[in-house]
Amino acid sequence: MHDIPDDKLHDNEETGLALLDTWFRRNNLPSFQVREIKQIIDSISYSEGQTVLPSIEAKIVQDADRIDALGAIGIARTFAYGGKKGQLLYDPAISVRDSMNKEEYRNGKSTSIHHFHEKLLKLTDMLHTDTAKAIAKERHQYMQQFLQQFNKEWDVLL
Repeated sequence: MHDIPDDKLHDNEETGLALLDTWFRRNNLPSFQVREIKQIIDSISYSEGQTVLPSIEAKIVQDADRIDALGAIGIARTFAYGGKKGQLLYDPAISVRDSMNKEEYRNGKSTSIHHFHEKLLKLTDMLHTDTAKAIAKERHQYMQQFLQQFNKEWDVLL
């Protein structure tokens, strides 16, 4: 549900919010549940940088969202999204961005490989629950191994 209003999946956030509201109406959710779900959705976005979450449910949803970005599927999603955006696979002449606002995060110059350093490898340290941390540990290590292999292949000398 939290991805439905995400502006990276639509022309604008309003389109996604309208789809979400349509789903709520179609499924006759009580207004208190709609409010709680929207509060969670509004609080968990990585690009918003919110660190204090309103509930354990928000922490669980945020953890699940972040775990989705890790591991083999996270790697595949990174390259699929980078390709969709016309982003370079890698360019060592472009600097990894240490910090950025939402606009820079969404539209600044970067590469798919840089995304690992700008976001993905930071996620494990940002998790809330012990279960999420345990799942993330293996996926994080896998991504580090992938990057080591990528760098080894990129830097091959003939």
